Amino acid sequence: MTEPRWLRITRPIVLGLLATFTLVPIYVMLTSALKPLKDVQAGFRWWPSELTVQPFLDIWDTVPLGRYFLNSLAVSGAAALLSVTVAIFAAYAVSRFRFRGRGTFSITVLSTQMFPGILFLLPLFLIYVNVGKLTGLDLYGTRTGLILTYLTFSLPFSIWMLVGYFDSIPRGLDEAAAVDGCGPLRTLLQVVLPTALPGVVAVTVYAFMTAWGEVLFASVLTSESSRTLAVGLQGYSTQNEVYWNQVMAASLVVSIPVVAGFLLLQRQFVAGLTAGAVK
Repeated sequence: MTEPRWLRITRPIVLGLLATFTLVPIYVMLTSALKPLKDVQAGFRWWPSELTVQPFLDIWDTVPLGRYFLNSLAVSGAAALLSVTVAIFAAYAVSRFRFRGRGTFSITVLSTQMFPGILFLLPLFLIYVNVGKLTGLDLYGTRTGLILTYLTFSLPFSIWMLVGYFDSIPRGLDEAAAVDGCGPLRTLLQVVLPTALPGVVAVTVYAFMTAWGEVLFASVLTSESSRTLAVGLQGYSTQNEVYWNQVMAASLVVSIPVVAGFLLLQRQFVAGLTAGAVK
């Protein structure tokens, strides 16, 4: 099949515009991060008159960025792993078994994505405070409470996505495993899960990225010791001045884990999204 001439002409134009739209903000961030603060405040120039890496060194002293980085990594990683682990078993049950309330459960899981997160903010805050008073278990202002919070919106989405991936896997694999003497759990772990690995990776990456950049819950349900990067970056703004070069430098640094993880898992991620789109 011959490619239309208009497509050959418009493709590089569209790709060029998209690349420009993506790369220009990154270039502005990078050049601003390599400028002294006085040059950033003086006005924008495409090429800095003076280059310095000092902002990348100062970001660790102006605010406790290292602690925020570890908090974000721990919270996002734990939330992603827990949500995907629970979602694997729940999605497999919904996909492979017929039980009373199956349709209601699926609709309920999907309907949770319809509500804005701010509706859950006050109830979760009150629950965490009251649980702490009644049991002594600290959930408010801790990493544990934030992980549980992120599970409230990452787990339903993970279940919903993985049900689609498991439905796309032929049931004949389950039947063949049953003939070989495998039970449901062994079939899931040794047969279905390896086949659905691209989908699992895609859902894990999504859950991690969602938790990594979340601001609303983290700004209310964290304390100074459990604050994450998304909220901690506000520390570069004081009542008297905003350290724009450090803000840009810190923004680039905190983007590295997500970008690196995406590049390392790109093949599985794209395969998972393709399988979900086909489904």
